[in-house]
Amino acid sequence: MRKIPLIVLMGASFFNMGSSFAQQPIKYGSNGGRYVPVFNSKIYYEEYGKGAPLILLEGGMGSIADFSLCIPELAKHYRVIAPDMPGQGRSTLADSMSYQLLADYISKLIEILKLDSAYVMGWSDGGNTALILANNRPDKIRKVLASGANYKLSGYPSILNDTTDYVRLVNSPEFKKDAKEEIEHYDSLYPGRDWKKVFIDLNKMWTQKIYFPASVLEGIKIPVMIVLGDRDAVTLEHGIEMHRLIKGSQFCVLPNTTHRVFYERPELIDEIAIQFFEK
Repeated sequence: MRKIPLIVLMGASFFNMGSSFAQQPIKYGSNGGRYVPVFNSKIYYEEYGKGAPLILLEGGMGSIADFSLCIPELAKHYRVIAPDMPGQGRSTLADSMSYQLLADYISKLIEILKLDSAYVMGWSDGGNTALILANNRPDKIRKVLASGANYKLSGYPSILNDTTDYVRLVNSPEFKKDAKEEIEHYDSLYPGRDWKKVFIDLNKMWTQKIYFPASVLEGIKIPVMIVLGDRDAVTLEHGIEMHRLIKGSQFCVLPNTTHRVFYERPELIDEIAIQFFEK
């Protein structure tokens, strides 16, 4: 049986990151989540706590469950707003996928929720999205913490070196058999979505050479912290490059962690985020 390639399992681990954690401090889907229409999609989101708004942006093929170990502490300090990105979690599909499009969705959500301002913490794809928001919406975004972000393909070597034909792979009987459990979980969250489309759209987005130009980072005027694990899938050199492009930004490397810092060291990333946002 062929193993599903790494790119399929990147970020939030193909559709069901939260399902393998039997005892989570929060249970995704149990907090009176709501839907709001954003462009031509229905975006699902949950809220926790009170205070200044803090928007959490998940990793690729993930959901609100990406932050299930972090939300309880964050909710003691903030009004945590956690949306599922288009086509992920419980949200419906978008026509296409790009980091700019994801940023546009979150920007519109901010308007719909009538937020005067918000902090943003994003992981992986969510980190990339957060950096675009930092540039585009300084009127609404106060500070951004971006973990495991990369603005170009070369910063993520495992994807850069992957040569899999994902359109062919997704349409193969072998893939449907290998990923049966993950596909069933995805379908259970919002029945009727085309799981092949979101998978292919995301892989097309991930394999673009440039996700957004360096000028986006150079144009950021609000406080930003770039966070990487010391064994992150994103190279430390790339993280330093982004840090240098964003004037006045902070750069933080977490010890003994990989790309999955929100699962491996939730207490540490919470502490760092709270100190950064409150300073």
